[in-house]
Amino acid sequence: MAVVTLIPGDGIGVEIIESVKEIFKAANAPIEWEEQLAGKTALEKHGELLPKSLLDSIERNKIALKGPVETPVGGGFKSINVTLRQIFDLYQNVRPCKNTVGINTRFNDVDLVLFRENTEGLYSGLFLYDERLQIVDSVSRISMKGCLRIVKAAFEYAKTHQRKRVTVVHKANILKKSGGMMLEAAQIAAKDYPDVTWNDKIIDNMCMQLVTKPEQFDVLVTSNLFGDILSDLCAGLVGGLGVVAGANIGDDVAIFEAVHGTAPDIAGKGIANPTAVLRSAILMLEYMGQKEVAKRIDNAIDKTLAVKELCTGDLGGKAGTKEFTQNVIKNLE
Repeated sequence: MAVVTLIPGDGIGVEIIESVKEIFKAANAPIEWEEQLAGKTALEKHGELLPKSLLDSIERNKIALKGPVETPVGGGFKSINVTLRQIFDLYQNVRPCKNTVGINTRFNDVDLVLFRENTEGLYSGLFLYDERLQIVDSVSRISMKGCLRIVKAAFEYAKTHQRKRVTVVHKANILKKSGGMMLEAAQIAAKDYPDVTWNDKIIDNMCMQLVTKPEQFDVLVTSNLFGDILSDLCAGLVGGLGVVAGANIGDDVAIFEAVHGTAPDIAGKGIANPTAVLRSAILMLEYMGQKEVAKRIDNAIDKTLAVKELCTGDLGGKAGTKEFTQNVIKNLE
């Protein structure tokens, strides 16, 4: 029985995390939860967004599942998600985006995985501010180490999951050094993966290609800022942030999370869609080597989503969070 740090989070987090707990119990998933607070809820109870008890729990268990958390606006608070990624060096942000039967979108054959560098670039937190001139310089720090390890992660995923091609997304035509470094890293990494083909796309062309012919892409890898934008774009191709999984992975620690927000407008109403956090939990099981139970839960979710009336309201159904949870449990085999 593996112990996993469980962070319900804020807003609808408690409701959708409860769905995960019930479905995992029904599926006999070999997981023991160690619940910890983070975000606004933790601030109100403990006076800090990321209590030491939470950080100690993640360090001890090495794996966490996180619901959406709220970072208060203003007050000098740093993004909780960015902070966790930097503390535990979670350099891979992994977002699978695949069409699901029952969720109608403009495209029918999307099946891609995005690898976003998670710790560098414009999200490094480095800036210069000239108060007199009212000028801010945000520093995009890129390292060869950072580029190499995210590109290698994408190539390794392509190899182990029988994916056909890795596409490196950059802006090397303008950002000669930083974009060029990502391309150089790809050229180096590709030598160790002779069976994986790769190409590259400039970010603006990539956006156009994704909204015209997304089925041509397989594994994407890019920098922090570009990945942040593309990950939401790709989610939109398959139904939105409410149905896609997210993972933040390092060499020693991994945190799996719902990629949407806390949705305070519907919190407590029992209508939130738990699909995103459930799929993130499935990624977690696969990461842990629990592929059989992961597949059972994944199949049950797909069967539920395929029948409109069994889904939550945001997907055109009539089920609340608890009803959707029970519908998934009924579809477990």
